[in-house]
Amino acid sequence: MSSRFVLALLPGLLAAACSSQVYLKDGVTDGDTFYLSQRALAEDDPAYQAWVRYSLVLSTCQLGIGGENPARATSYDCELRARRNLVEAWQEKTALDPETSNRYLDELVAVEAAGYLGEYVAYYHARQGWTLPADLDDRGFSGWRREHLAGHRERTHLTGSWNYARNTAAAGRP
Repeated sequence: MSSRFVLALLPGLLAAACSSQVYLKDGVTDGDTFYLSQRALAEDDPAYQAWVRYSLVLSTCQLGIGGENPARATSYDCELRARRNLVEAWQEKTALDPETSNRYLDELVAVEAAGYLGEYVAYYHARQGWTLPADLDDRGFSGWRREHLAGHRERTHLTGSWNYARNTAAAGRP
């Protein structure tokens, strides 16, 4: 992993403790504290590291929304911000090694380059209760998607888990 990328992640890494356990409730990770996985610190795979950045941005945004259970907090703005950071991280990685390839991330870069990342997030990730911008070009994205994303499969990869700080302390974990 490049030292420049580690330095860029350092504030987030210091803010997130590491835990390899995943706490599930009703099939969804729950909690008030996001823990970065042990693998996130050691894995050199450029695609995995791009997802680390996505995970940190998304979890930080969820904490900003707050509520009783930040793990379940969601918004269009948070998902868009996290996906935009995923694209930026992937572009940084591929600029360092142009032969680096990942079908999903390459397609997401193409979506952003076409100017449809907001529409992409709304189409593939919309959740009940989200407020979507009125100026989304759904018709334009629909045509572009049919032409450029044939066979596309949406991906989401979190590189950590949510848990409750009180449970973590009680279990003797950091």
